[in-house]
Amino acid sequence: MTTSIFRITLTLIISVMSLNALHAQKKSLFNKTNLDGWIKYGTEKWYVEDKNLISESGPDAKYGYLGTDKFYKDFILTLEFKQEANGNSGVFIRSTVDGTKVKGWQVEVAPAGKHTGGIYESYGRGWLIKPDPEKEKVLKEGKWNQMKIKVKGNVIVTWLNGTQMVELNDQAIGKGEGRIALQIHSGGGIKVRWRKIRIEEI
Repeated sequence: MTTSIFRITLTLIISVMSLNALHAQKKSLFNKTNLDGWIKYGTEKWYVEDKNLISESGPDAKYGYLGTDKFYKDFILTLEFKQEANGNSGVFIRSTVDGTKVKGWQVEVAPAGKHTGGIYESYGRGWLIKPDPEKEKVLKEGKWNQMKIKVKGNVIVTWLNGTQMVELNDQAIGKGEGRIALQIHSGGGIKVRWRKIRIEEI
């Protein structure tokens, strides 16, 4: 009886330690208060409101980026976004920014029917993969959406609201080095809210 209780207790301790270790691996990239840990590129607006990170077009109506202050290679990134106006934006991975010129790969965030979850290579090959047309309906415009991006080696997989959107194996992506960055597209009239931006390095 004593041995059984010991085994059960040991199993519970190991389970709790495993959960704590998993939780420790996940890191929040946004502190809900300010833009610490991020670098602003361009003249467009980035600010915090109601514990949300806001990206909004400024008077110049040009491209704008908010990049992490460190590079990330292999990771699982999860976040939520809500498009309050024209939602033409994106999440860049393994990318570098010079002024407002970005070089790297974008997981698209866009209005309905514009391939949210697809992968676009800026200043390179353009669209690499788009979601199947029937998956375009997964996007909830004007409401909170959950996005998950897994990047490991040559492979990138994206999910939107629990639906896998695309999977791509690409050697160029595998060689990429750089930041995670959020985008404001040029043209003006864009406003997107972001929250729960978390990363787990793998």
